[in-house]
Amino acid sequence: MSEFKNISGIACILDIDNIDTDQIIPTEYLKSIKKFGFGEFLFDGWRYHDIANINTPTSSRSLNQDFILNQAPFNESKIIITGKNFGCGSSREHAVWALRDFGIETVIAESFGDIFYNNCFKNGVLPIALNQDKLLMVKDHVSNESKLHISLVDKNIVIKNEKIAFEVDSGMLDMIITGQDEVDITLSISDKIKSYESNRLKHKPWLN
Repeated sequence: MSEFKNISGIACILDIDNIDTDQIIPTEYLKSIKKFGFGEFLFDGWRYHDIANINTPTSSRSLNQDFILNQAPFNESKIIITGKNFGCGSSREHAVWALRDFGIETVIAESFGDIFYNNCFKNGVLPIALNQDKLLMVKDHVSNESKLHISLVDKNIVIKNEKIAFEVDSGMLDMIITGQDEVDITLSISDKIKSYESNRLKHKPWLN
């Protein structure tokens, strides 16, 4: 994953509650075991008029020009602002891969599906949960000015002269700031792990 401390870019509003992982990435595309290459299939059922088919090149498919992510400048969005319970449904990690590969770095919602929320941090997508009042402020700002700035270090969304604070576990946030996943973090303390294992065997040799 890439390391970053700030997110700035185009934000789009998908004012819909309960967007599930099947809507984010259809079941058809779960056959692939690769972790990359899903961006063109993000919100497949909404972005295209025809039915998903993994063997059909997206360049030959009929785009739904009424869908916001098919419209400039929102086709270059880095931030999605949505409603309640985003990412509910099945636990497929492909949903986060599709967002990331499209270029989405942040999803701002009133709430998230639990498994989806945790998968975001593992794959470099920042999920921000805001209450209704704060979410409305962000939506109003984006309706008038499509760009948004987020400081990960300060944990706030900058709107003109105002800053909207958000809460997120610092340990989870560090994975995005440093560009590390759980495996990377574990490997970074490999010396401590080896030392612990060595001392454990000295005191409890029967565990060997």
